[in-house]
Order: sequence, then structure tokens, then C-alpha cells
Amino acid sequence: MTITETLPYESDIDQIEIFGSNDENMKYLEEMFDVSITLRGNEIKITGSELDTPKAAEVLNRFMKYIRSGKVLDKQTVEYIANRVHSGEDGDDDYSDMICRTVRGRRILSKTHGQKKYVNAVKKNDIVFAIGPAGTGKTYLAIAMAVTALKNNEVSRIILARPAVEAGERLGFLPGDLKDKVDPYLRPLYDALFEIMGMENYERQVAKGAIEVAPLAYMRGRTLDSAFIILDEAQNTTPEQMKMFLTRLGFGSKAIITGDVTQIDLPEGKKSGLNVVGNILKNIKGIEFIYLDKSDVVRNSLVQKIINAYEAYEDKAEKNQEKK
Repeated sequence: MTITETLPYESDIDQIEIFGSNDENMKYLEEMFDVSITLRGNEIKITGSELDTPKAAEVLNRFMKYIRSGKVLDKQTVEYIANRVHSGEDGDDDYSDMICRTVRGRRILSKTHGQKKYVNAVKKNDIVFAIGPAGTGKTYLAIAMAVTALKNNEVSRIILARPAVEAGERLGFLPGDLKDKVDPYLRPLYDALFEIMGMENYERQVAKGAIEVAPLAYMRGRTLDSAFIILDEAQNTTPEQMKMFLTRLGFGSKAIITGDVTQIDLPEGKKSGLNVVGNILKNIKGIEFIYLDKSDVVRNSLVQKIINAYEAYEDKAEKNQEKK
């Protein structure tokens, strides 16, 4: 049965803000929910099935609430809100305040419930583990929070580390000096820093010693006071490396450890430090583990579909293996 729902449309929201450029937001909703959406005067009419029409109306209500809170409804937020309602997740979205702005003025804020829990955990704890798939904002939000802490004089420096696992014993055979050899493994960290701070500001902070980007091996033997420390790609640490990193934390410091346990590049037979650390540290006050999932993906909507497809494939392969 086809029904129509009507929503009041107030002039305090510009049409392009909610409908998108060339009505792209409405086209996205019409395709997802198989409904027809039209704006007539001060009313939005949604026509479709008894099941999907109320869902599309709920999405539009959330869009208007989001815009009225002073935020910009971008494509990622449109897809996130629509997917939450489409999948039947209860509860409205409680978006956090802005963390900071990029050098171009774009606001960085938590866009999902998982990301909000992540940001709040960092505010409350000295050590936070953020574990989840690609596209959930683990590293980007960590760097945004680190830059904010540096600007607010909460710490005196930012240290970002990554294990250069892929290099292995072949690192010495790569061309250039040591910086040239390890930079490819640190590039995602540089990209985030440049977008948030700008290259010139980043270089000034590096020259002052306020920012350091280095392979994990450089952490050995150090005590890091008044620092915001981020260990990225932590699934590629061994248990010994993880212990070494965690024991570097000094006074007035915070540490965020990010990783995706489905993308371990360690040699066969080597345990991941990220896989075992939860059992070791789970009951220690001041340490919190945040687990993000596919509902927290804020990249291109295809990323969520890719994650779903891989999960289905791996589940099928596991069941086939059990039968054998």
C-alpha cells in the first residue's frame, strides 16, 4: 500500500542545504527507500510504501535537526544518517561539538555514535585503544585531538609513530637516507597533519621540536612527558613492541593506539600486540578500549559495502572450512 507523509519545511533552512546540489541528497534517499520526495511551498511530501515512507521522513527530520544545530550537512553525514535509519538502529544521533578546523576552515567533529564514544574516551583517559576497520576515522580524529591539545597548551609536543613492518630486512636496500626509507610508511600521518595544520605550520612545529613523526623503533629507551602520542597501524606490532610503546608514557601525557585487526601484515606465526593487549590491560583504570565497526565508516559509501562483502566472504570460507 502506498502512503504519503508531509513534513513542515521552514524557511530558516535553505533548500540547497537539505536537498543538496542538484537535489543529490533527495535522489540518494529516493533510491535507498524507494520513495518520491517533493517540496511544495512550505511542505515536504514523501510518498512510498508503509514501511519505507516513515523511515525517509525520519531521515529528513534528522537532516533538519542537524542543520539547525549549526552544522553543514555534507555527503558523508547524509549517508551515515540515512544508513542508520535504513538499518533500523534506534535512537537519534547526538553529534559532538567541533574538535577543530582544518587549515581550510572545514570543521572536524565526530559523526557517529562510535566516534563520539572514542572522542569522549580520549578526554577521560590517558590511554585509549581505537580498534576498527578502514574509514572509521581512527587516525584522523586522533590527530585532530592531538593538534587541539597542542594548540590549547595541554601538551608540549605531538609524537606519531607507525611500525614499518612492510620494510622488514629490506629497509636498508631502499634508496635514499633513513628519512627517505621510512617516509612511505608514515605518509598517511603526514597527509592528515597537512590537511589539519597546513604544511607551513607543520614544518614550523617540526623545527621547534613540537611535532615528531617516526617509526616505532625510535620510541625504544625514551620517556615521553607532556606529549600526545599516537601509535597508528598497531595491529602490526608484536606483543613485545606494544609493551615497549606503552611503557614510554611519561607525566602529563596521553596515548592513542589505533589499528585494524583484520589487516595484520606481520610474518606468519607472529602474534599481533593489538590482539593480545586487550586481555592484559582490560581492567586497568585510565585505559579504555573503543571498538568501531562498519556503521562508523565515514568514507565513500562503497567502503561500507566492501567491508560487508568481505565479511560475508570470510564467514562463508570459515563455514566451508568447518565442514571439511
